[in-house]
Amino acid sequence: MAINEKCRIASHEDAAPGYRMLVLAAPQVAAAAQPGQFVHVKVPGLEASALRRPFSIFDSDPDAGIVTVLYKVVGRGTAALAQEPAGAEIEVMGPLGFGFPVACAGVPLLVGGGYGVAPLYFLAKRLMAKDGMERPILFVGGRTKSDLLELERFRALGVDVRTATNDGSDGVKGFVTEPLDDALIALRGEGRRFELFTCGPDGLLKAVSQRAVGTGSKGWISMDRHMICGVGACFACVQRLRRPNGEEWNARCCVNGPVFKADEIVW
Repeated sequence: MAINEKCRIASHEDAAPGYRMLVLAAPQVAAAAQPGQFVHVKVPGLEASALRRPFSIFDSDPDAGIVTVLYKVVGRGTAALAQEPAGAEIEVMGPLGFGFPVACAGVPLLVGGGYGVAPLYFLAKRLMAKDGMERPILFVGGRTKSDLLELERFRALGVDVRTATNDGSDGVKGFVTEPLDDALIALRGEGRRFELFTCGPDGLLKAVSQRAVGTGSKGWISMDRHMICGVGACFACVQRLRRPNGEEWNARCCVNGPVFKADEIVW
């Protein structure tokens, strides 16, 4: 059940050019949060003219009672949020939606594009904490090196990080699916099992979904849809899905997702 919590901004700093890291003292949300879920933030000063803004949970520490959000400044709402200082009070509803499973049969392959890495850090942290779990591999892509976010945090967890950039400024020159495909060939050649977890732009989500289905592996796809209410009332974030019997239906990403199985998504 979602919690509406008034909380204090513990810190609010630049993460990279155009990106901000917001740390909230939100003990109730932190205690309940799972990887892949999101929070709905009421932006101070915009209450009368704008709805809340949804953000993936980058990290949650229930012991410290803090929730961390990594976001990109792209419009009026995030521009206003970016001005809020540490110590300010803010209202947050969450955790919302269904997230990633925190178990994996085989090697966890995490695939992110740009700030799509946000929910993958929380997932990697939980996976690394499980006994007997294989070391996750993170594949992350961007236009240039500056779009590759928080990679040292992943490395500090022990995650194997592999990168790709369109301009070749870091890692493989090209799309992130190139190092991913190399890894899939190697793992399949060794007879090793794996599961795919992804968040990012639609083109990447579709590509990862196709690879999961094509290899007969489980794929967990975090769908990036424009959410307005966050609680399933407005039907703005509809995603077409297919049931096992072939019947198609309209899911709402905010309450039925945002994470769906690769083999149930209708592209």
